[in-house]
Amino acid sequence: MKKASLVAVVMVIGGTAAAGAADLTRPAYVKAPRIEATLYDWTGFYLGVNAGYGVGRNLTSAGFTGTIFTEINRLGPQGGLGGAQAGYNWQGGNLGLGNVVLGVETDIQAADLKDDRCGVFSLPACSALGLTYSQRLGWFGTVRGRVGLANGPVLSYVTGGFAYGDVRTSVTEIPDSFSISQVRTGWTIGSGVEAALAGNWTGKIEYLYLNLGTQTGAGTLLGTPASFSSDTREHIFRVGVNYRVGGTPYREQPAANWTGLYVGGNAGAAIARNASTYDVVASTDPGRHDLSPKGFIGGGQIGYNWQAANWVFGLEADIQGSTQRDNEVCLLWCGPPIGFDLTVDQRMTWLGTARARIGYSVGSSLFYLTGGAAYGDVKTTLVDTNNFGVFVVQQITARHTKSGYTVGGGLESPVNPFGLLGPNWTAKTEYLFVDLGSVTDQYTSVFGATFAHTSHLQEHIFRSGLNYHFNTPVVAKY
Repeated sequence: MKKASLVAVVMVIGGTAAAGAADLTRPAYVKAPRIEATLYDWTGFYLGVNAGYGVGRNLTSAGFTGTIFTEINRLGPQGGLGGAQAGYNWQGGNLGLGNVVLGVETDIQAADLKDDRCGVFSLPACSALGLTYSQRLGWFGTVRGRVGLANGPVLSYVTGGFAYGDVRTSVTEIPDSFSISQVRTGWTIGSGVEAALAGNWTGKIEYLYLNLGTQTGAGTLLGTPASFSSDTREHIFRVGVNYRVGGTPYREQPAANWTGLYVGGNAGAAIARNASTYDVVASTDPGRHDLSPKGFIGGGQIGYNWQAANWVFGLEADIQGSTQRDNEVCLLWCGPPIGFDLTVDQRMTWLGTARARIGYSVGSSLFYLTGGAAYGDVKTTLVDTNNFGVFVVQQITARHTKSGYTVGGGLESPVNPFGLLGPNWTAKTEYLFVDLGSVTDQYTSVFGATFAHTSHLQEHIFRSGLNYHFNTPVVAKY
C-alpha cells in the first residue's frame, strides 16, 4: 500500500508522527485531471475495525422502599472501546437516486465504561457509611441502517437502528449490597463521515447515541427493603477503517491546496462528565456524584493553513454558544412531605478554543489532529432545602470563567451539494475533548456548617461545520 494511505490510516485511528517540515514554502500544484463520476462507487460489501471512547449520562435513584429516604444521583460510566464492523452499501446512481448511498451495518464492541459513586445522605464518612453505586458497560453491539450523500470519495451519513449491551449495576450500604446484571436492548442513532484513503481502504469518524432503557433492581440495605433504577444512555465517539471487498479501487489524486485563510460556522452537540463532590469543607471522604450538562452548541471559527506537500499545518480559533444544562440531581433525602435535600443546576453557557492543527491531505480529504487552549463559562445553582419542622431554603448561584486545554481530531473535504456552494467551500466533522479544571462553590447552612460543592469540568464535543477558503482550493473533479 502506498505511503500516503498508511499515514492517513494511522491518523484516522488516533495518532501520527510529527512531520519534518523544513520547507513550508507553497508547493507547485497541478490541477487534477477530470475523472468520470463512476470512478468511485460506494456499492459493495465492506468490513473493518474501530476504536474510541464512550461516556454515559445515567440518572440513577436509590433509597429505602416506601420512604422519603431517596436520592437522585448521576452515574457517568466512561472508558475506552474497540471492535469490528461489517456492512453493505448501495450507490444511489444504480437506484436512480444520484449521489445518495443506502446501507446496512452491524458492529460488536468490547468496552470498559465504568463508574462508581458514593451517595451523600449518609454523611460524614462516605466510603465507610455511604450508599455506593457501581456500574459498568462491558460490551455492546448495534444493527443499523445508513443513509448518506456521496461527494466522490467522501460519504457523509446518518445512521440508526437496534442496540444491545451488557449492563451491570450494584448498590451497597455496608454491610448489605445487591446487584443486577442484564443484557439490555434498545436503540441507537448517530452520524459520521467516511473518506477513501487508497486502494480499497476508507477511514471514518463517527458518533453514536445508545439508549438501552432503564435498569431496575431491588434488595435489602441495612435490613430494610430498598430499590434502585438507572437509565442507560451512552455517548460513543469512535474512528475506524474499512476495507471494501471488490469494487473499483481509489486512485490517489493530487493533494488539494489548503494554504490560506478561511472562516466558517459550525453546529453540534456537547455532553459534559463533571465528576463532583459535596460535603463539609475540608472533608477527607466527601460524597461523590456526576453532573452532566448536555445540549447543543453552535458558533464560528477562523483559521489559517500552511502546506508542505501533503502535510498541512494550521492555527484555528472558535467561539461557541451552548445550551448545556443538568438540573436533575438531588442529594440527601429527597421527597415530600419531609425532606432535607440539595438540588444542583449546572449550565455551560459558552466556550471557545485556540488550537494548532496538523493534518495529511489524501487527495481532497484532510485528516487532522488538533489541540491547544480552551476556555468557557459555567454557572452552578445550589438549593439547600430543610423542612424538618421549619421550612428553610438557601440558594446560591455562582459563575466561573475557566481556562484549560482541548485535544481532538477530524476530517475536512470539499463540499458543493447540488452545485449551490462553489469550489471555495469545505465541510468538516470533528471531535474535541475539553478540560477546564475544577470549580468550587461554598455556603454556610442554617446549622452553621460550611459546605463545599466541587466539579471537575470535562466536555465531549461532536460537531460539523462549513468553511469558506479565500484561496479556492485545487481539488480533484468527480
